[in-house]
Amino acid sequence: MRILFLTQVLPYPLDAGPKTRAYYVLRYLARQHEVTLVSFVRAADPPEAVEHLRQHCTAVHTVPIARSRVKDIGYLAQSLLTGQPFIIARDHSAAMQARLSALLQDEPPFDVIHGDQLWMAPYVLYARGHAAPARPLTVLDQHNAVYMILRRLAQSERNPLKRWLAGQEAEKLAAFEADICTRCDRVVWVTHEDYAAVAAVSPHRDALINSGIIPIAVDPVANPVIVRAPQVRRVTFLGGLHYPPNAQGVCWFAEHIFPQVLAQAPDAVLTVIGRQPPSALADLGIPPANLDVPGYVDDPRPYLGETAAFIVPLLAGGGMRVKILDAWSWGLAIVSTTVGAEGICTRPGANLLLADDPADFANAVVALLQDHELNRRISEAGRASVAENYDWRTVYRAWDQVYQP
Repeated sequence: MRILFLTQVLPYPLDAGPKTRAYYVLRYLARQHEVTLVSFVRAADPPEAVEHLRQHCTAVHTVPIARSRVKDIGYLAQSLLTGQPFIIARDHSAAMQARLSALLQDEPPFDVIHGDQLWMAPYVLYARGHAAPARPLTVLDQHNAVYMILRRLAQSERNPLKRWLAGQEAEKLAAFEADICTRCDRVVWVTHEDYAAVAAVSPHRDALINSGIIPIAVDPVANPVIVRAPQVRRVTFLGGLHYPPNAQGVCWFAEHIFPQVLAQAPDAVLTVIGRQPPSALADLGIPPANLDVPGYVDDPRPYLGETAAFIVPLLAGGGMRVKILDAWSWGLAIVSTTVGAEGICTRPGANLLLADDPADFANAVVALLQDHELNRRISEAGRASVAENYDWRTVYRAWDQVYQP
């Protein structure tokens, strides 16, 4: 088959969950089909990433996308006036439509239009409407129930205006997702929880497409266990902090949990790795010796080699947290909230520790800092879990059924 594969983020390097999902799905499909990738790109995307993707694709086409606060104000006003979700209005691009229109003139025609994430669904439908002469199969990969992310953020937001705006966006997204997931030929879900969440708000539940649940998968072989130092004291968070649930979660941990950790383990070091760390971290009074915020790093392994507890303190989110799969691959012991571990085959107390109350979360972190045998058992069980359940070479065979005519 000839596949037109559309992504909202360039799916390489693998420094974010959505990139990991798209990359390994693309890799799997490219084993059997001709895949043409069309992706938005940002100024920070390295040219060598595009070259890497060309090793797996028949062709790679990029469309620049730029964000700004001024533009966002305009898109917000548009959203409030039209009822269209802000995040969908923000990613409307005439340049992307023009690139797709040109590619759809190719011969032979594309057999499948594959949209990665909800953001690309409008382009999937646009491409289908402009394809000729045959009507291609349309496939949407739903990484998560996006409206649930905004709904959870609204529920925990203290600022009344931000809470209202997030709540409004959640309702618009709920209607948009419920509609779009009846209009594509195939819709694949990352977790059953996401499908159930969209089904719960769908006025036409019987028309909602469920072409299968295919979890995110990674490459345990490419991520060997990290050899850790003898006396590890870091409590590490790793993730893009431009993503509101990550920023919210790490601030909640730093404010409400880490002081309790320090009371029992005074030499612990909270390490926050990721782009755009929230400035609020510096205002919480954590002693400088106990707080390390390097921001984005190309190679986090030196920090991970000194990590006793890998934390996933999320209060909002959807889909699966790839950071858990990565941490398991690296052989790290994890403490997560229930939301942080949604959609993953967890065995609390065996392959990770689970806690939602601040005191319980702090006690779990301290246990991993002080009980080396517990840390070893949790780490080894996590590594076994990812190798058994989340290797892309086996998990993504399920895409063969999705692509059946």
